[in-house]
Amino acid sequence: MENRDRQAELGREEIARYGRHLTLPEVGTTGQRKLKRSSVLVVGTGGLGAPVGLYLAAAGIGRIGLVDFDRVELSNLQRQVLFGEADVGRPKVEVAGERLAAINPFVMLDVHEARLDPSNAIGLISEYDLVVDGTDNFPTRYLVNDACVLAGKANMYGSIYRFEGQASVFADPDGPCYRCLFPEPPAPGAVPNCAEGGVLGVLPGIIGSIQATEAIKRLIGSGSSLVGRLLLFNALEMRFRELALRKDPDCPVCGTRPTITSLDDPQAMESYQETCAAEVGAMDVTALKQKLDRGDTPFILDVRTRMEWEICHLGDSILLPLQELTFRAEETVPKDREIVVLCHTGIRSAAAVEYLAGQGYRKVWNLTGGIDAWAAKIDPTMPRY
Repeated sequence: MENRDRQAELGREEIARYGRHLTLPEVGTTGQRKLKRSSVLVVGTGGLGAPVGLYLAAAGIGRIGLVDFDRVELSNLQRQVLFGEADVGRPKVEVAGERLAAINPFVMLDVHEARLDPSNAIGLISEYDLVVDGTDNFPTRYLVNDACVLAGKANMYGSIYRFEGQASVFADPDGPCYRCLFPEPPAPGAVPNCAEGGVLGVLPGIIGSIQATEAIKRLIGSGSSLVGRLLLFNALEMRFRELALRKDPDCPVCGTRPTITSLDDPQAMESYQETCAAEVGAMDVTALKQKLDRGDTPFILDVRTRMEWEICHLGDSILLPLQELTFRAEETVPKDREIVVLCHTGIRSAAAVEYLAGQGYRKVWNLTGGIDAWAAKIDPTMPRY
């Protein structure tokens, strides 16, 4: 401990760098040394992970781990402020590590270019003092939660959708975990991701900053935390609301008699699986193009919104937004033709295919990758969004 304290002493340049922290009584030199001794794992370096990483590095967290397996895309630049146009195609964690190192050379950065999964989650999370969840999908969100509970690490949670965001602190011994609030993942396609539903570019900056604030406060031991509280933000109304949360004694992972005691537990594994559209039938854009070139005439059903349709669409497709499918399918979609269903990237269309199959449609396929894949692989002149 004595050696660790010596390593956390602040040098002359650090004192100048963190001067605005040092003059805060709630931080001071004691708190800044705590930050220098601390370590944080940021899971996801996208919309939420970008502002989280920027502010944690600037604040002087001694060690920051970055986990992501994705690469920078042009559509990321609207909100993922770690990246620039020259970074398109590069691994996100590689670019993020370079950017954060340029912001603060006193921070040690661990770059993990990998997908967080049940085989590595506990090992990675156990190496850090706390975790910031910057993920954008439910399977990884449940995985992060369960791993944090099992490893005894607090989880700075945040999520965003369209104009709304949420933030809380989960997996604290005295508070609830994510499963206490949402015991089971939503039905496939019920909650679109950012690619499907859209997101206001500044929103992740707001929610990510709250996550970073909670992490810093926890590490220095100051202020009140979001443990037991779910903070809700609506950007259109510019309004914050708060819900009180309770620890569920019957929670399968943090309750009094937990049934999930490892990440390879069957009940847990079910939450970590992505629902695959191929279970009900899938077709890629190349196969559809070949069909059309042969003169085949499948019924192409587009389940996006009218606004998305106006940006771009396939010439012979029929628009029927997903929310109208259940009461207009019978009058719009023929049962005697082969049907190809598409949306932006394949999420909503998977839900539509599942519904149509349940209604007796026998030749129905989900266009994997959606119209975005068509624009990327088949028609480069088509606008992408």
